[in-house]
Amino acid sequence: MNENFLKIINEDLSFIADSDLPWEELEGKNILITGANGALPAYMVETILFLNKNKFAKKATIFALVREKVKAEKRFKHHFGNANLKFIFQDVCDKINLPEKIDIIIHAASIASPKYYGQNPVGTLLPNVLGTYNLLGLAREKNVESFLFFSAGAVYGKIQNDSQLTDENTFGSINPLAIESCYPESKKMGENMCYAWLKQYEIQTKIVRPFHTYGPGISLNDGRVFSDFVKNILNNENIIMTSDGSARRPFCYLADATLGFFTVLLKGEVGEAYNVAADEEISIKELAETLIKLFPEKNLKAIFKENSDKNYVQTKISSYSPDTTKIKKLGWKTNYSIEEGFKRMTESYQ
Repeated sequence: MNENFLKIINEDLSFIADSDLPWEELEGKNILITGANGALPAYMVETILFLNKNKFAKKATIFALVREKVKAEKRFKHHFGNANLKFIFQDVCDKINLPEKIDIIIHAASIASPKYYGQNPVGTLLPNVLGTYNLLGLAREKNVESFLFFSAGAVYGKIQNDSQLTDENTFGSINPLAIESCYPESKKMGENMCYAWLKQYEIQTKIVRPFHTYGPGISLNDGRVFSDFVKNILNNENIIMTSDGSARRPFCYLADATLGFFTVLLKGEVGEAYNVAADEEISIKELAETLIKLFPEKNLKAIFKENSDKNYVQTKISSYSPDTTKIKKLGWKTNYSIEEGFKRMTESYQ
C-alpha cells in the first residue's frame, strides 16, 4: 500500500463525504458488504470508515465478506486493528451464518472482467444468483432496512438502435447460449430476485447498474482495456490496442461512481434500478491518445496487436450510451474528467 495510493484515496474520501447526502442514516448501523476486496465495494468500505472517523459520533460497523484473506490483509492493511471493520472469510455462495444484527446489506461480490467469462462461466454467474439468494434470505432473517444490489450496464444487451440513450427500461437481446452471457444473464436474474423478494417478503431492495468504472485499486491484470492501458503507461510501454479502437465507453471515475452508489442507497426509490455512468463516451482509441498526452515525458505511442488471450471474451457491443437522468434527479453528477481521473488512477500505483 504505497503513499500515493493512500493520499489519493483520502482525497477521494473527503470529496465523497463532503457531498450533501443523509449520511446520518448510516450512523451506528451494522453493514454487510460482500466482495469487499473488489475496487468498487472497497471504496464503500473506505467511505464508511472515513465517516466513522470524521462525522459519526456513533460508529457504523462493517462486516466485510471476502473469499481471499491474503488479498484483504493487503488491501485493508492500513485499517488493521479497527474494531469497526470485521472480516468474514467465505464464498458468498455458501450459507452465511451471522449472529449479529444486520441493518444494511450491499451485495457487490461478482467477477466483473470478461477475462474470466470464458474460463470460469460458472464462477461468474453463481455469486449473482446463488449468492443473491443467500443474501436475500439473510436480509429476510435479519429484517434489514435496505438491500443494495450491484448489477451492471451489461444487462441491457444488444440494443437495435444504439444511437439513442439507454434508460433503465430499455433492453436489447442477450443470447443465453453465448458463453459471455453468463455475466449479464446472471445479473438480470439477480435483479429479478431482488424484485421478487421485495414483492413477496418486502425486502427493501435497490439496484445500481455501473458501467465502466476505473480508479485506484482496480487490478492491472484483470484484462479490461483501461487496466491494460494504465499498466502500459506504468511500465513505459507503448499502449497496445487489440481492436481498431472505435468502440465507445462511458468511463466513470471511482470516486464519482461511489458517490452514485451511496446516493442510490440513501436516496433512491425502493424497487428501482439506476444507471451509474459518465455523461460522455470516449472511444478506446481516444482513451489511448489521452493517456499518451497525459504523460508526454514517456514518449509513448498507441499500436495495434492481435489479442492472444483465448479466454478473453470480447463484447459484441460497440457503444454504450447510458441515460443518467434518473440518478441525476437524486442530486448526483460526475465531477472528475477523463484526464483528471486517469491521472489519479495512474499516479496511485506509482
